[in-house]
Amino acid sequence: MKRTIIKIDEEKCTGCGLCVPACVEGALQIIDGKARLVSQKFCDGLGACIGKCPVGALTVEIQEAEEFNEEAAKAHARLVQTSEGTCPPAQVMTLPSDSEKQTMRVDAPRVDSMLSQWPIQLSLVPPNAPFLKDADWVIAADCVGFAYPNFHLDFLKRRKLIIGCPKLDDVQFYEKKLETMFKELQPRSVTVVNMEVPCCFGLYKIAKDALKAAGKNIPLKQEIIDAKGNRISTR
Repeated sequence: MKRTIIKIDEEKCTGCGLCVPACVEGALQIIDGKARLVSQKFCDGLGACIGKCPVGALTVEIQEAEEFNEEAAKAHARLVQTSEGTCPPAQVMTLPSDSEKQTMRVDAPRVDSMLSQWPIQLSLVPPNAPFLKDADWVIAADCVGFAYPNFHLDFLKRRKLIIGCPKLDDVQFYEKKLETMFKELQPRSVTVVNMEVPCCFGLYKIAKDALKAAGKNIPLKQEIIDAKGNRISTR
């Protein structure tokens, strides 16, 4: 069918991400440095995102496209939202270099890995993995291990690791799988470690909702890391 739908000029697009939160259906995402239409059925063609683009890379045009599916769009929008709201990809930053800290890191002794199992990605971990049974779990956002230099020392000692990204992966799948794992494996405790950016808080919400659905009274703690690699909050 022919209908009005968003068109993205990739040559003009700078990947700033300002258009993404303007789309309430979550139809736009930054992929490979450019704004992309996730699915035609999520775009209502009204063009609310157009005015947010500073370089005029977005327009609407009539073309052959999949029919807009309002229910599917709403369901998709819920997936990309978190308890703290959507994650604004425009929060791009260059972290200041600290020559003194860099020198200290170079001179510091090497630390042995404390990772005690494989795989670690939630999508790949078997739901009945024996190494997770009656263990202390760390569920960490993908970025944490890169941002927080003492991740192994502070979080992995005598714990089992699961990683995931609530922004890029299937949130409903994560929640359902964790619910099954909580029921079957009954961890002693769960520590969620996420970045300070809003979308990352979704990982804690996924774990919390999965625990509730599983009907398990398991201690749940949240650790928050900022983009500079500081441990800023525990709850």
